Amino acid sequence: MKTFFMIKPDGVKRNLIGNVVSRVEKEGFVITKMKMMSISDDLAKKHYAEHSEKPFFNDLVDFITSGPVVAMEVEGEDAVSEIRRIMGATNPSEAEPGTIRADLATKLEENVVHGSDSEESAERELSLFFE
Repeated sequence: MKTFFMIKPDGVKRNLIGNVVSRVEKEGFVITKMKMMSISDDLAKKHYAEHSEKPFFNDLVDFITSGPVVAMEVEGEDAVSEIRRIMGATNPSEAEPGTIRADLATKLEENVVHGSDSEESAERELSLFFE
């Protein structure tokens, strides 16, 4: 199974790429595609389309376009659910100890990583970032 996984601008800016990638690889996952890139406004709006009517939509777009990200295709057993487990809860203060967000994130709005939340999302996000 494949999923989409991304190190957000705060993680890149704080030099956490190696740390995050290492955690994913130590769990037995294989990174089959990886690229550092800047996300355009258009791509950000497509990526966060399900949140377009929410009050925080523009903040999401502004943040994800604020600096480079590292986009990845990650492969392994139960990749979607297992990568989300490794990431931890969206709010770092609620994330389990030992997860990426519990250990590395500083606040809800800057939580270091993104991972697809379903197989359907993974397929959609992978097609957006790796056409």
